[in-house]
Amino acid sequence: MPVTLGEEIMLLSLDDQSGAAKERQAAGWAVAGGIVLELVLAGRIAVDRERLTVKDTTPTGTRLLDERLALIDAWASKKSRPPKITDWLTRDHDKAVTATIDSLRERGLVSEEQRKVLGLFPVRRYPEADGSVERELRSRLAALVLHRAAPDDRSSGLIALIHAAKLHRLAFPDLPRKEVAPRMEEIANGQWAGESVRNAIRNMEAAMVAVMVTTAVVVTS
Repeated sequence: MPVTLGEEIMLLSLDDQSGAAKERQAAGWAVAGGIVLELVLAGRIAVDRERLTVKDTTPTGTRLLDERLALIDAWASKKSRPPKITDWLTRDHDKAVTATIDSLRERGLVSEEQRKVLGLFPVRRYPEADGSVERELRSRLAALVLHRAAPDDRSSGLIALIHAAKLHRLAFPDLPRKEVAPRMEEIANGQWAGESVRNAIRNMEAAMVAVMVTTAVVVTS
């Protein structure tokens, strides 16, 4: 099965050698957002006016997506009106990261190592096992952002999520943000995607900015 948007963002976050997640919290929001956007692209859900609606519960054939779709459907069906996408991201982002890492392990792209911090506290790390997918991903991002290749719907969504979550350093660790952010903004706001997908991307960007700002306020207060 093709690697999903959430998995691609997780691959960018996981350090190839140590297996530690870089920019863990922001990447978590983007991973959860990527799963939702993937379901939008698959025609299973819609995101409009900051609210989420399940349109079709037919399985996609990708376990990571189908498990999230079932959870979204069960959660949304209990609401009197379509729920806010920010509520779902807040509810699911940690679990989505765990599910996404498990999917990457099943694909053989990362391995799992258990270590102890200070010799006492057990932690799990996920170093690279097969770097071919991440290399292709980084090459594609470079073509789109640095060499101005025309993006498709999925690529527009991926770059919009990375840009909204301010994960520029994960995608382009050797370049300053100011060199890549304008082109990423251009792609996120561009006309390459269909109207329904562009609308979903705009809503996802706004939702991620909202939850990240709220989280930052809670942490610093």
